[in-house]
Amino acid sequence: MKTEWNYTNLAEAYLKRPDYAASAIDKLFKHTNLKEGQIACDVGAGVAHLTLHLLNRKLRVHAVEPNDAMRERGIKRTAGMNVDWFEGVGEETKQPDGLFDIVTFGSSFNVCDRAKALIEVKRIAKPNGWFAAMWNHRDLSDPIQAEIESLITAMIPEYGYGTRREDQTDIMHDSGLFKSVDFIEGNVIHSQTLPEIVEAWRSHATLQRQAGDKFPDVVARIEKFLVELNKTEIETPYTTRIWCGQLK
Repeated sequence: MKTEWNYTNLAEAYLKRPDYAASAIDKLFKHTNLKEGQIACDVGAGVAHLTLHLLNRKLRVHAVEPNDAMRERGIKRTAGMNVDWFEGVGEETKQPDGLFDIVTFGSSFNVCDRAKALIEVKRIAKPNGWFAAMWNHRDLSDPIQAEIESLITAMIPEYGYGTRREDQTDIMHDSGLFKSVDFIEGNVIHSQTLPEIVEAWRSHATLQRQAGDKFPDVVARIEKFLVELNKTEIETPYTTRIWCGQLK
């Protein structure tokens, strides 16, 4: 089972993507009262950024990832840990009914049919189990990130982030599946060398899809701006934003 978005060529670059804020994950565990030995399903696990957080906090994890290249790298990163990997998508995880204490989506809920994915969450979660969807968002008020955003929108005036930067409260409320919807966030700084940042932009799937033929020129302009900063390493501030809810 695959998605219509193919991340095969981006898998290696995703290893260098920013980690989720540990403070936000800690708040999620406290809010949901997750305990050592409980079981999670991490959907769209990619190269295991969120999976590793769950494992390091002593959960058992079923990691579901449709892309073979992403899954291969995730398996290597979690070798010897309490995790099993599966091919599947948010709308059809191929997991058993009622097994999981929590079902998580790390930067993947936006590539699903969200309404269908929530129905699948209800099926595979335990009674009163939890759902959490999260993303890392660049702080666009940071001067460097604000200038990069200005460069992008100057070339692609209609540029947008789709549902990944939207408030997920309404889609969760409208499902009728949750007792309440809660919001958690935490901050993290991601340090990268200039070549690593440029490579990250070259692997930016959302920008690539929307820029089309302009994509190489957009990345070139971003690179020129970064070179002119005359810095060997750049710190990028991110906010990890989590929407979670306990199922009825």
